[in-house]
Amino acid sequence: MQKLGIVFIFCFPFFVFAQSNTDTTIVFKKRVLESTELDILSSFYSQEGQNAAVTGGIGTEELTDLATDISISIPLNDDDVLSINGTVSAYTSASSSNLNPWTKEYDGDDDDDNDDGGDFNTGTPWAASSGASRQDVWTNFNLGYSHSSDDRNTILSGNLSYANEYDYSSFGGGVGIAKLFNLKNTELSLNASVFLDSWHPQYPTEIKAFVKNNSNLNDGFFQGADILDQNGNIINILDPNAWKPHNTTLIENKSRNTYALSFGFSQILSKTTQISVFSDPTYQTGWLANPMQRVYFADKENFYIGNAASIPFYTDPKNKDVFQLADDIERLPDTRFKIPIGVRLNQYVNENLVLRTYYRYYFDDWGIQSHTFNAELAIKVGMKFTFYPNYRFYNQTAANYFAPFDDLLSTSQFYTSDFDLSKYNTHQFGLGIKYTDIFTTSYFWKIGLKGLSLDYNYYERNTGLNAHIVSLGANFIITI
Repeated sequence: MQKLGIVFIFCFPFFVFAQSNTDTTIVFKKRVLESTELDILSSFYSQEGQNAAVTGGIGTEELTDLATDISISIPLNDDDVLSINGTVSAYTSASSSNLNPWTKEYDGDDDDDNDDGGDFNTGTPWAASSGASRQDVWTNFNLGYSHSSDDRNTILSGNLSYANEYDYSSFGGGVGIAKLFNLKNTELSLNASVFLDSWHPQYPTEIKAFVKNNSNLNDGFFQGADILDQNGNIINILDPNAWKPHNTTLIENKSRNTYALSFGFSQILSKTTQISVFSDPTYQTGWLANPMQRVYFADKENFYIGNAASIPFYTDPKNKDVFQLADDIERLPDTRFKIPIGVRLNQYVNENLVLRTYYRYYFDDWGIQSHTFNAELAIKVGMKFTFYPNYRFYNQTAANYFAPFDDLLSTSQFYTSDFDLSKYNTHQFGLGIKYTDIFTTSYFWKIGLKGLSLDYNYYERNTGLNAHIVSLGANFIITI
């Protein structure tokens, strides 16, 4: 699971000018940030689906994630702000647990594969196994800095970030500049970022064990295993046509680098209308496939470990006790170029209603094209409360290298059964409520509550995936 992101926060102050009794004009500038601000956001995410990529495009996608994000912005002086952000995300994934779906009887080896041999319990792509990969913690740290010019028409920014989970780590950095013109009615921005990432690769157990045991199907993990053919018959493991991976080459280049530019243009069209246009071209290079994800070929024989009686309904959730040996891991090109182009339009309707809309078109050189539309209506109730129902629609075409479970061909150079790269569309419905105390009247010691928010979103994909997301946020100011 890869969770990577950079947030640039620009604060645009106004100016207070005063004229002294002398001929000298004294200019007073407002601080970019008056006080230290603390933001805390916690969210819970839960999903279900039946197209797990780890098990080749079928199987349970049950996943839960509990994340907390803490950000603190510290004014260093009138012009400079230091921001510190940290995120901890603890998740449990049924599909990831099936890197090793066969849980053997305990044989004294604590390795997830139990590859000293032993009796096999049955596995299935339709239920979580007890493997160590079923849960993990993703952590991220970001350090940012911004400087505003005296006239507040130029903002320079930079940041460094680090993220880590059990199979992946990332180090990144970025710089940016924003310029305001036309009495601050027009803004141009440019940001550049680089992520230098490294895999700590985890592979499907059967493929890793086959390579580790020098193709010996009677040693280590495979010792004591009956390998079955499509008809449920036990095969002769010494037969030249016995199961073996199509490709035994694992990750040779563990790097995955991302280079991104972000262009933005924002214009206030009238007292009630603002529009912004942006583009974020991104280039990636390195190992861009996920080594955890199995693929199965239509032109290869199928082999299994488990209960032979369940093979005829292998792709049905009622299969509880047989698992198909992988033909290979996902393999994709080592470069990818992405170009999104988007526009935002915010319309002030009246003092109680603001409509925010968003559209983005995306394409890349893997064959994917997509459209995203989002609309949110902010409804102000009284002085302190805002409700904001929202809706998001997304659709995309399939990548050139995608095919569903057991439909890929071994003659292809690249292949994946990851449904994130398939053709699909999604709908997301949400409702949020926000409490804002403009004057921060509630204090505990030197900490004042500035705002609270509560959001719920329901997400559904036409492939069968659905998810619920609940988040709670709080914004404080700290006076020292």
